[in-house]
Amino acid sequence: MIRLNFRRWWRWLLVVGLSCALLTGCSVNDSTGKTLRVATEPAFPPFEFQGAGGKLQGFSYDLMNAIATAANFKVSFQSIPFDGIIPAVQAKTIDAAISSITITKERAQTVDFSRPYFKAGLAIAVRNNNQNITSLDSLKNKKLAVQIGTTGAEKAKSIPGVQIRSFDSAPLALQELVNGNVDAVINDAPVTLYAINTGNLQGIKVIQQLLTEEYYGIVTAKNSPNLTLINDGLDRVLKNGEYSQIYKKWFKAEPPSLPTKSPFENQANGNKANLFTSLNVIWRAFPLLLQGALVTLQLTILSVVLGLVGGSLIGIVRLSLIKPVRWLARAYIDFFRGTPLLVQIFMIYFGIPALAQQLGFTLNFNPLVAGVLALSLNSAAYIAEIVRAGIQSIEPGQTEAAQSLGLSATETMVYVIFPQAFRRMIPPLGNEFISLLKDTSLVSVIGFEELLRKGQLIIAGNYRAFEIYAGIALVYLCLTLLSSQVFSKLEVWMNPLRRQKKYNINSYTNSP
Repeated sequence: MIRLNFRRWWRWLLVVGLSCALLTGCSVNDSTGKTLRVATEPAFPPFEFQGAGGKLQGFSYDLMNAIATAANFKVSFQSIPFDGIIPAVQAKTIDAAISSITITKERAQTVDFSRPYFKAGLAIAVRNNNQNITSLDSLKNKKLAVQIGTTGAEKAKSIPGVQIRSFDSAPLALQELVNGNVDAVINDAPVTLYAINTGNLQGIKVIQQLLTEEYYGIVTAKNSPNLTLINDGLDRVLKNGEYSQIYKKWFKAEPPSLPTKSPFENQANGNKANLFTSLNVIWRAFPLLLQGALVTLQLTILSVVLGLVGGSLIGIVRLSLIKPVRWLARAYIDFFRGTPLLVQIFMIYFGIPALAQQLGFTLNFNPLVAGVLALSLNSAAYIAEIVRAGIQSIEPGQTEAAQSLGLSATETMVYVIFPQAFRRMIPPLGNEFISLLKDTSLVSVIGFEELLRKGQLIIAGNYRAFEIYAGIALVYLCLTLLSSQVFSKLEVWMNPLRRQKKYNINSYTNSP
């Protein structure tokens, strides 16, 4: 009996022991298998880009994976636009970022940097046939393209009389140079040289390889425990020779020596948020935001007027009895309603000039012209359907009555049908105006400084994303509320019942 109890207890002890060991092993695996959310913008080859099949490739990805293996953690890469990376790190929606981010004093006041992992510098790129630009001084009074939020953009601001166009990525800035819309691009030397050497961008050259000496660092939030983990992994990769292998793979050269610490380590946080400082940031940004709002209104009004003219014609053509003409109008509407406005802007501003060069002639678009053209063509497709529905809402008897009075089809449309239909079209046209007002923010991708781009440029300097975007949202809200009131007044003013009622009141008042 005692022997049986002993065996039973022995089995229970063995089960409990194995369970504890399994739980302990799982907990160890959980701690060592920590996953960091790491942000990049895959539009900066050879550091970060998408290869065949959409696979993320580049020096930064290889290095971060090596660091993760050395420090025993995992990586989940997240694609974020470059100008939004530091705000995302500050908000702790991501754990770290490796996206060729230059270590600067201003950035070090808002985020923490790892030890430097790459030595870089800025370079000037020009077209092959340009013999006038040979140095930084020769860029005075020239047109430059830069990537927003970069040290190249900051360097460009120091050049007297320069006109700067800011783009969301380096390839777009370089394409602007290829299309001949700017005189030069200031960008990181390795990226520009890679674009030239791979043949992806032809007709440009680098005239001065390094304007500055800079270092890239991996970014974390202030006082983040992940920084120690990343630095530990980076130290190991540098010492065991793996860093050298990765560097040679992408740059075909021996890596330079790197500092052991960030040049701006342990900077005080100069952007501590509280209600008063946030309101002060918004208040100081408002003059520039209002300048952008005026440009936004200019874009919207021009686009709506042109879109209304084109849309009215296309809407009337949609009702034509000639099938080929009607199908052509339907094809136009389906294309511009079925493709994103952002893609249309890219096609017009970047695609058409590039296609023209391949055909042997030069065609350049001013950003305002390209923006208005894209917005007008897009809005015309929607307005055409509004016009068609408005015309079809008028009773057929109106047309028959006009024809019985001897009016032609054109006179019937101009004097009888369209005025009545237009009153019914005012509410949906108001919605289209407000929608277009907000869609003007997409023109920022071609460097046009409307409301959203003005805000992005401010954020690139002060890294106060929440306050500036809140200010932008407030300005848009005021513009849309004002527009809504204007269209409501217009609808009431054009209401025939209101006119009739007013006429009856006046007649009654003036009667003897």
